[in-house]
Amino acid sequence: MTDIDLTELTERRDELVVLDVRALWEYDGSHGNDCCLRQGHIPGAIHFDVQEMLTMGEVEVRERLGLPEGTEVVAYCHSGSRSQMATQALQALGFNARNYRGSWHEYATTDLPLET
Repeated sequence: MTDIDLTELTERRDELVVLDVRALWEYDGSHGNDCCLRQGHIPGAIHFDVQEMLTMGEVEVRERLGLPEGTEVVAYCHSGSRSQMATQALQALGFNARNYRGSWHEYATTDLPLET
């Protein structure tokens, strides 16, 4: 499955489950990378730190996400690296997962809404 870009993400936002795999302090906007003028997360994104995800078993991940079979999941982080790891892990578990490679680094440069 291919990566998702910002255009597709914004056009299909209501059809997707967006997963923010950054640290909690990045997700809640209390601290972030200096290269981003805006801090927070994509509205409606579910927080699931990739470090936590990678220490869990399949059953725990499925229970934590609680998603119906076939749900399309899009993972993002700051620059697309952690979200790529999360995407691969989710795909290995059978999830329909894609990576938003532009991630927060790209999203934060837009005037699209955010949450903190």
